Amino acid sequence: MKTYQIHLIRHGVIDGNLKGQYIGVTDQPLAPEGVRQLLELKERYQYPQAQRYFCSPLLRCKQTMKVLYPEADPTLVPGFSECSFGVFEGKSAQELEQDPRFIQWMEEGGTGAPPEGESGVDFQIRCCNAFIELVQELMKTGTTSAVVVAHGGTIMSILAAFGLPRANFFDWMCQNGHGYSLRVTPSLWMSGQVVEAYQMLPLGYGLQRTDEQKIILDVAREAADRAYGRPEEPKDEAPERKGDEP
Repeated sequence: MKTYQIHLIRHGVIDGNLKGQYIGVTDQPLAPEGVRQLLELKERYQYPQAQRYFCSPLLRCKQTMKVLYPEADPTLVPGFSECSFGVFEGKSAQELEQDPRFIQWMEEGGTGAPPEGESGVDFQIRCCNAFIELVQELMKTGTTSAVVVAHGGTIMSILAAFGLPRANFFDWMCQNGHGYSLRVTPSLWMSGQVVEAYQMLPLGYGLQRTDEQKIILDVAREAADRAYGRPEEPKDEAPERKGDEP
C-alpha cells in the first residue's frame, strides 16, 4: 500500500526567541545564531529530501528552507503561518505580567484571543485545515514525500489533532531547526484522519539529546502551554474540518 511521508521542521532561531518574546505574525528574519545553528545541524545530522516543499510565508521560514534546502522552490502556505499575538507581539511575559489584558488572556487558557490577535482555537483550526488540504493534494497528485517548514505552534497544532501516538498540544514542542517525520497511510487517514509520527528530525539528533537540552525543551513546552492553553485529555477523534477552506 502506498504511504506518504511529510516532514515537519520548525524554523531557525530569531531574535525574539532569544529574548523570550511573543513573535507570531511579526516578520522577523533569522538571527545570525539561528543561521549558524541550522548550518551546524545540517552538517552533523541529516534532513530528509522530498518531492515537494512547502513553507509558511513568513521570512524566518523561507530563510530556514533556503539554508536547509537551497535548491528547493517551496510552495507558500498562508495557513501554516504562526498565530497572531495582537498587541502582545514583540513583548515578553515579564513585560506583560501587570497588564490586565494579558492576565485575562492567561486565565482564558488559550480559548480567548489577545487584543487584536487570534485565538488559540481559531489558530489551530486554521493550521489543521491547511494540513488537510496538503494531504489531499499529495494523494491527488501521487506525491509521496513533502517537507514543510513552519512554526512551533503550527507543528504542535497539527500533531495534537492528527498525530499518533496521541499527545497533548504542548507535548509536541520541538526546538528550532527540529521537527518530526509523519507517515500518512490512506486507509487510516480516510477512516480517522490520523498520521503516525515515526521519527524526530534531524535524523540522529534525538539519540544524543543531553539533560540540559531536555530541560530547555520542558521550559519551552511550559511557555507554549501559557501562550496557547493546556487542552483537555487528547481525544480519539480529530477536529472536524470547516468545509474545504484553509
